[in-house]
Formats: sequence, structure tokens, C-alpha cells
Amino acid sequence: MSAEDFSIVTDGESLRCQDSVLEINKYKAQYEAILKEQQILRDGIDTNKYYAKEFKQRANEKKALCEEENKKRTKTTQKEKEKCRAVQEENTKLQKEILKIKEEMQSLDCKNSSLKKQTEISTAVPERKVVFRGNTKEGAHAVGFDVNPRIVYPMEGGTALITFEEKDVAQKILNLKDHSVQLGDCTINVQAKRIQFLVPSNVEMETQVCPRRILVSNLPKEEPEERVLDKLDIHFSRKRNGGGEVEDTDMLHDSGTVVITFVDDNIAKGLSDKQDHDVDFGKKKHKVKVTPFLNGEISQMKICDSECMRTVLLTGIPDIMDKDNLQDNLEIHFQKTANGGGEVEGIVYNSLGHTTLALFDEDSQSES
Repeated sequence: MSAEDFSIVTDGESLRCQDSVLEINKYKAQYEAILKEQQILRDGIDTNKYYAKEFKQRANEKKALCEEENKKRTKTTQKEKEKCRAVQEENTKLQKEILKIKEEMQSLDCKNSSLKKQTEISTAVPERKVVFRGNTKEGAHAVGFDVNPRIVYPMEGGTALITFEEKDVAQKILNLKDHSVQLGDCTINVQAKRIQFLVPSNVEMETQVCPRRILVSNLPKEEPEERVLDKLDIHFSRKRNGGGEVEDTDMLHDSGTVVITFVDDNIAKGLSDKQDHDVDFGKKKHKVKVTPFLNGEISQMKICDSECMRTVLLTGIPDIMDKDNLQDNLEIHFQKTANGGGEVEGIVYNSLGHTTLALFDEDSQSES
């Protein structure tokens, strides 16, 4: 189209064109504003994405750090729990040890109390006359006592016990074993056998003070036993003498002491604490000594074989003559050295159908 063509445009149309141009420019400006706004939005999105990425990275780092700290905290907590368990176990162990120690202390207290009583008793023993003859012995610090054996041996019928002065003679008779003994016109055959016993070699006893008994020593020797028991009963049954109702009195003949038993268990201690008591025996008063009476129980006993070195048992003896004559003939036979015998210290014959109890005492020759 040529320029001349435009010249024919009317004013109205020109105005419409200007309005269109303005509207176009308006939309163009709006478009550019939208583009700018889009750019801003894109920049904002990019920024948000960057910060989101940074936040996510930091969050992951923080998460990893928290997990690491949680692991460390868990380990620390576990260690502390193990320490607590160890402390509790140690505490339980210590409680058990404390309980055990308390029990041991109670046991020691009981033993100490018992030893204390025994110590008190050791200062208050029955009156006995003693003398030092120049002899010494190893282990004098040990607490113990000697027991003198008194063994009762039941003899069967048709047997005899013969004791020689020398143990070598007895051993010779035992080695020969079978012996022919001439009894007038006849001969009997007897067998020689060893005498062995099971005897205690060591005895341990637990002792405690009897609360109802006392031991009275230093008694008058000129008074008869019955009168001594009666006077002691009368004296110690009176309250003014510190006594009480007496249940029983018993004389111990081997030691020459008397055991008095009271009905109540609160009398004996007061009397033994005082120790010395003046007892009226009629003509005059006599000072006796009161000590605690000990009850003893065997806690341990060792047994060993003991052989009579000088005594021989003869068996197989027939009942063919009077008992005394037969015993004399046996003694004569075994005294002769030609028969392997020697000096006879003692002999006892028990005939058939009878029972005799033989008493064996300590052999004093073995100690010399």
C-alpha cells in the first residue's frame, strides 16, 4: 500500500488506531511486567531450591550428628547401667560377706564366752595336792589330759589269761602258738593267742558349765561318806548360805569330790563364784572349795589297735580237773624255760560254762 492510500484515512479511524497502539503498549508493558515477575518468581524458586538443598544438607548433617550423639549416649548409658549392675552385684556380695562375718562374729562371741567361762574355771579348780618331781614334757602349752585305760575283757569258758614279767617271754609263747601241757597222766593241747583291743588314741571334748551342778572338793577325810553327803546337802540347801533346793548329791570316789545338783539353774554360779565355804560338820567347821561342774561331749575320737605285750590268751582248755589245780598246773608249765616260758606275774583261768570279766590296767613297765 502506498502513502497516498493512508492519506485518505479519516480522523476517526486514526483515533481508533492510536487507541489500539496504546492498548498494545499497555499489554506489552503488562507482558514485560509479567516476564519480570516470572523472572523474580524463577529467581525465588531457584533461591528456595538452593536454601531447601542447603537446609536438607544441614538437616542430614544434623540428623547424622544426632544419631552419632544418640549412639554415644546409648553406649554411655549402657556403660553406666553395667556399672550400676556391677555396683549392685558388689553390694549384694558385700551384704552376703557382712552377713557371713556377722555369723562368724556371733560364733566367735559364743566361743569367746565359752573360753571366758573356761578361763574363769581354770582359776577355780578342785583342791588337789600336787608336787613337782623334776620331770618336763614337750608341748606344755597344749590343753589336754591323760586317760588311764581300764578295759573290761569278757573271758569265754575254757580260756586263761597269763601275764609274764618279760614281754620277750610272751612273744616266744605266741610264736610257738600250740603248747602241750602235762597234767599228771594226761596231756592237753592249748593255743596261745594275742590280746588286742580297740582303744581311743585321741579324744577331743567340748565342755560347758552346767548351770545346775557344782563340784565340791577339799572334803574332810575323817568323816564317813554318808555324813559328808548329808552335811553338804543341809549346808547348800539353805538360802542364807547362797544355796537352794538340792536335787541330788553324788560322791566321786576316784577324785574324792562331791557333785551337788540343784533344782533351779540360778544357784550354782553364785556358789562357785564365792569358791570357799565353811561347812558345819558338827564338831567343827571345815572349809570346802566349790568349783563349776563341767558337762562334756566327745566331739572327735580316734581309735587305734592296742596289743598287750606281756599277756597271752590260752584257748582250748578242757574242764578235766578242779579249777585251782588246773590253773596251778598251767602256771607251772609256762614258768619253765624248757617250755619257752618265764616268770609269771599273774594268771586267771575261766572254766567251761562260766564267764569272767578280766580288768586290764595301764602297763607301768612299758613306761619305764
